[in-house]
Amino acid sequence: MKPTFRSPGTFRAALIAVMKRLGAPASLVSGLLVGGLIVAGSAALLRASPTPLLIAEARAAETATTSAPGADTRPDIVKRGEYLARAGDCVACHTAPRGKLFAGGLAMETPFGTLYSPNITPDAQFGIGTWSQDAFFKMMRTGRTPDGTLIYPAMPIAQYTKVTREDSDAIFAFLKTVTPVREPNRKHTLRFPFNQRKLLYGWRTLYFREGEFQPDPTRSVEWNRGAYLVEGLGHCTMCHTKINMLGGSSQSEQFAGGLIPVQNWYAPSLTSDKDGGLGDWSIKDIVDLLQAGISDRGAVYGPMAEVTYHSLQYMTEEDVKAMAVYLKTLPDKSGRKSGPSAPTNTNVFALGEKIYADKCALCHGAKGEGKLQHYPPLAGNQSIEMDSAVNPIRIVLNGGFPPGTMRNPEPYGMPPFGQELNDTDAAAVVTYIRTAWGNHGQPVTSRQVNELRNAPLH
Repeated sequence: MKPTFRSPGTFRAALIAVMKRLGAPASLVSGLLVGGLIVAGSAALLRASPTPLLIAEARAAETATTSAPGADTRPDIVKRGEYLARAGDCVACHTAPRGKLFAGGLAMETPFGTLYSPNITPDAQFGIGTWSQDAFFKMMRTGRTPDGTLIYPAMPIAQYTKVTREDSDAIFAFLKTVTPVREPNRKHTLRFPFNQRKLLYGWRTLYFREGEFQPDPTRSVEWNRGAYLVEGLGHCTMCHTKINMLGGSSQSEQFAGGLIPVQNWYAPSLTSDKDGGLGDWSIKDIVDLLQAGISDRGAVYGPMAEVTYHSLQYMTEEDVKAMAVYLKTLPDKSGRKSGPSAPTNTNVFALGEKIYADKCALCHGAKGEGKLQHYPPLAGNQSIEMDSAVNPIRIVLNGGFPPGTMRNPEPYGMPPFGQELNDTDAAAVVTYIRTAWGNHGQPVTSRQVNELRNAPLH
């Protein structure tokens, strides 16, 4: 009875490799390469190596090239992998609205077209069911799929490359335990020439540095843990660093804040900048904001609310504190200095003051003092005073809703006023809160308001 193999082509390749190692004549090897059959000169090979040995070695070679070693599914490893997948916020991108967990299909709008997240369930046809943990780690480290395809940097490949092998294996072990979903992957719809993956070689030359996170021996264990989470799995620079026209970011501007393309939310600086960053925030303020979604300094809205909801609320207080400790050491790169706000048209200021008294003061206080922790103070609030007025404009138009978290299960929200206020009124009230009570923000125009009326809500 003839032996059977999963793939004749794979077996033939393995057989060729064994034949070459055993010193088979070139004519015999080339005959197998061309026709796939041994038709001449076989006697010499069979004399050198009995058929059973040849078949056994070919089988071993085939197994080595096609078998995917299983993940380590010990409960403690899987549980740790689930925690790390939370830290990496994998669910946010790999689960579409009303879609099945990790089945992909989330549309991600970019300036270059639309990307769709892939299925990462253990389905053998459409997911990662045939991947080995080596292949998964190679993807994390190199930003390439097992067949060598370059991954578009909508996935934080420049950050995930820093993840350790141990953590990568744990994440893979967890993903192998989720329910397989037979959900085909959607094709990206990118405009030419951005649909040519070869362009990614240029992007990677500029912005991708492969390699695991290296601890700083001069820093504490806590600081290094925070740096690893912020720079790696947390991929905080993806939003909190300005993105250029090529879809990359400059190392010199890391964590200095920037507008998130297409979504049109401004991710504030995470540096020690006291005007727009964390310079005068306490460790507790940062931990509360990240983990609970609210703090004495404000609340998270927009995309950051999703990060807290899907990821940060599930992290241990020790890890979130480590992240805060690291963030507090990031140097200020802005060069900004506090100063008086720009002169405001008195009529605009008066209109804004009237609207504020009518619609805002009940919760935020007549002098912008707020009511901790549910109604954030507006006086001295960095998110109000920042150079970019995008966030306060959007919150006035669309409302603001922190996420429900384990530490804040019933959050207070701010209603939208976009249907009540025209562009002139909205600009006036935002100008008022940015320049009243000693705030140093700049006035905004009705045109700025109008440009944000139809911005995506998430």
